[in-house]
Order: sequence, then C-alpha cells, then structure tokens
Amino acid sequence: MDSIDYYDRYAVPYYEETVDFCMEEQIERFVELLPESADVLDLGCGSGRDTVFLEEEGCVVTAMDGSEKMCELASIHTGKEVLHLRAEDMEFDDVFHGIWACAILGHFPPGEVKEIMRKILKALKDDGILYFSVRKGERNGKYNGRYFYDYDREALNHLLDAFPNITVLDIWKTSDVRADKSDRWFNVLLRKEKQD
Repeated sequence: MDSIDYYDRYAVPYYEETVDFCMEEQIERFVELLPESADVLDLGCGSGRDTVFLEEEGCVVTAMDGSEKMCELASIHTGKEVLHLRAEDMEFDDVFHGIWACAILGHFPPGEVKEIMRKILKALKDDGILYFSVRKGERNGKYNGRYFYDYDREALNHLLDAFPNITVLDIWKTSDVRADKSDRWFNVLLRKEKQD
C-alpha cells in the first residue's frame, strides 16, 4: 500500500480529522505575496480545506489530489471539480501565480523530491510564489501505511540549494495543529525568479 492507497482507503476519517484545521496564518502570508485574483494550485488538496480559504481570499484555485476518494470528498466540500492527478504526473508549464503544497513533499523520498520540485517550479509563472511545509524530524520510511521523509534544517537547505532559480523569502517553524502539538513543521515561502 503506497501513500495514495492509504488516502483512498482512509479518506473519510482523514477528511474528518483534517477538514477543520486552521492554516490561516500560513495562507495569509502566502496570499499577501500574490497578485489580485491569482491563479493558485492547491497541490495535494486533501479535504479541500485550504482551497476554500484561498478562494475566500480572492484566489482562483485549481484543487488537485492524487487520491480519487479524497478528490470526491474535496469536491463535495468545495463545491467544485477537483483534479485527480498525482504530483509526479503533472506537466503544467508556466500556469500558476502561486502553488500551495501543504504537507505533501514529505511523502517523497530524497531521491524523488527534487523531480517533484522541478515539476512544481515549472508549473509556476516567473515571479510565482511557492508555499510548502515539511515535518521536522527523523522519519524515513513507512509509518501507519504512508511513506514519510522528515527534514532537519540541513536537509531542507540541501533541497533548496538544488534550485538556483529561486529566492527563499522565509522559513519558519510551527507546531502541529492537531491535538498533539509536539510535532514541528518547517514552513517555506519562495519565489521563482525570471530566467534570463
């Protein structure tokens, strides 16, 4: 069972667990860097929670998830069609002013995550903004049916340093929004620079 299978199998409890999380602080910091009526990709949208908030903030959102069952639930929650597509299969080129990738990159091992980042950056317009979050920790493997790779600051810097066409705007840590706040997350905002 890979991570997508997990979300298909446990879509309803995962939806119920996460749909009411508050990501308001992170979303507001992201949106203030975007143009008005920005085209935004909610990558790995899960319940659709953040799609709703982003649209309330004036963004035009494409919601996307690799799990068919999560897409169905997110579509009901958001009232809009949700694109059923895995991150590794997307082929967008210069489409979005912003990409919101909350807690998705940690599902890819170090040998694959750079290719996912390359696809994300290709999907962004020049001067586009990417937000992503990864868990701070030491996991590297399958836990409760899903693969996780956690980051320390050195591993995060190593990932970011692989892309010369970005400017890191901010990196900050937050506690997990779930009941157990012992988990910590790195939040990253970066800009894709224009290519000469």
